[in-house]
Amino acid sequence: MRITTVTCVKNEGPFLLEWIAFNRLLGVTDFLVYSNDCSDATDRLLDALARTGWLTHLPNPAQGRNYQMEALKDAANQSVVLEADWVWIADVDEFLNIHVGDHTIAALIEACGDPQAISVTFQFFANDGVVAFEDAPVIAQFRHCHNPDLWCGETAIEVKSLIRNDFPLQYYGAHRPFFRKNLAPRKRPRWTDGSGRDVPHRFLVAANPRRIRRFPARGARDFATLNHYALRSVDSYLIKTDRGDVNRENRVFDDTYWRERNDPAWEDLSIQRYLPDLKREIEALKALPGVGALHDEAVALHRARRDALLRAPAYRKMRDQLIAAPKLPPQEEALLQLLGLAP
Repeated sequence: MRITTVTCVKNEGPFLLEWIAFNRLLGVTDFLVYSNDCSDATDRLLDALARTGWLTHLPNPAQGRNYQMEALKDAANQSVVLEADWVWIADVDEFLNIHVGDHTIAALIEACGDPQAISVTFQFFANDGVVAFEDAPVIAQFRHCHNPDLWCGETAIEVKSLIRNDFPLQYYGAHRPFFRKNLAPRKRPRWTDGSGRDVPHRFLVAANPRRIRRFPARGARDFATLNHYALRSVDSYLIKTDRGDVNRENRVFDDTYWRERNDPAWEDLSIQRYLPDLKREIEALKALPGVGALHDEAVALHRARRDALLRAPAYRKMRDQLIAAPKLPPQEEALLQLLGLAP
């Protein structure tokens, strides 16, 4: 079975090898990676991997700021996608954690009854008090998340989707595929959640604009979970913030995104079943010509960028604010205050 993963990256150099190695363990056979404006050796590392035949690396075709959607539009016409049996669209901080069979995508597809699409629900993993960036597997460092069925008081949580090659595709979205609104009901695809249940009808037909990429998480992860490590270490989060906005000198830093995802209420170690094989796969990648040296360069550049940022008072203040931020999401804190139960 040919499975192609599509992703977009900017300055993800230190994390690339783990993510590629992990997806190889899941059974991914092909990678299509779009990059833009990299300054941490990400693009050169991808080029080295491309020369060995491990992936396809293309410059992001976006002319404006809509990088992901422009790349997905382009991906739909690339042979590595057109010739795949399944397509998996995910980011480098997202890890598909499969709980059934041999813990591969093939096992998930079988457990779900071989539908035309499978949408797997996120779990957002907390920072776990990790301040310093370490060149070690992300899935080993971060172990806590929100209650799986609730995130910031919401029962509906976002998903990412596996898509079979005969899905009646109109276009790929970052979270889910879309088919034509006038498609006859009998031609609509069979589409399940991560427990093999049919997705809710309103999600299937994208009837609710506010919920076109999410549905209730309760009971949706029996066969698979999507672990989302959006925060990682404080160091790496500062660099991520800088990547998205290079000038914060004259405005107040908003820590809402961090606080919403830094909820350590629940420990989940299930993904660590992959660690022994993952470490071996990473070492095999590093042994490819030029790859190990470029990974080390990306790590060094990541740390150098952190050091440069922390020479600015605004970023030192931001770091201190993140470390001191309450572990309760703002919505839960507000509810406790309303009930008179705030600590």
